[in-house]
Amino acid sequence: MVATPMTRLLIRHETRYDYQNPVSFGVHRLMIRPRDSHAIRIISANLTLSPPGSTRWAYDALGNCVCWFQPLGEADSLTITSEMAIERFPAPLAPIHVTDPQTALPMVYSLGDRTLLEPFMAPATADDDGGLTRWLRNHLSAPNEPALNYLQRINKAIFDEITYTERYEAGTLEPSETLRRAQGACRDVAWLMTEALRRLGYAARFVSGYLYAPQLANIKGAGATHAWVQVFLPDLGWIEFDPTNNLTESADLIPVAVARTPDEAAPISGTIIGYPNGSNLTVSVDVHADEHQLAPA
Repeated sequence: MVATPMTRLLIRHETRYDYQNPVSFGVHRLMIRPRDSHAIRIISANLTLSPPGSTRWAYDALGNCVCWFQPLGEADSLTITSEMAIERFPAPLAPIHVTDPQTALPMVYSLGDRTLLEPFMAPATADDDGGLTRWLRNHLSAPNEPALNYLQRINKAIFDEITYTERYEAGTLEPSETLRRAQGACRDVAWLMTEALRRLGYAARFVSGYLYAPQLANIKGAGATHAWVQVFLPDLGWIEFDPTNNLTESADLIPVAVARTPDEAAPISGTIIGYPNGSNLTVSVDVHADEHQLAPA
């Protein structure tokens, strides 16, 4: 089998907050740097911060790369600009022969895996109106349907039934609300899929990161941070599903943070001190191929 060639990508992520009055700042948590892995290699990284301040890098409990940033002094704006060059090594999903699990339900993990996966198997939402449960009953697995096939079918069902829309309000919709509206941002549909699968016994986690979209007409969610889902399957490990674009294990997905809930995967979070009397947030993300990339050795 011929190996899929590596792609070198340039990523620029700028977040800017503007305030009507000068404010001072508490500590900010930045989760905007992908982790080096067999699939992603960081070639260079530069972080520009205004106003300047102290930074401390660490890994959280899930291995996410976190920068703790303390801006100094007062200012009427806060700008965080991350510029990176990465190499992306695709890992095509097929052909793969999976013998475990044979069927989608019941999903049974080994004792060792289950001990680690339990936090990602328990739903984090209540589904008080039963909307998510009713939706799941209409999308149950067929007898002897392989788990991977079922997950791809759920991924496509959300893609078909929920209309993508940009949503600028803070927070993530409850899954039943996304179903009721039949529309949502990428974080809403990712959270819908995450919580739906947990109710079926799957270990699923919320992912935030970047999306490389060489064909913008066919891809939704480019130009900002993106969100999707990872599901753990025996023999395969964590498999990525993007219900916004009906993608599975796509090299166009560049994960930065994984978490149990969307709030825990927020790219930037922090506090301000003072009375801004209004603020404006501008986020810009650009991911494109490096025209000067070298062929892999």
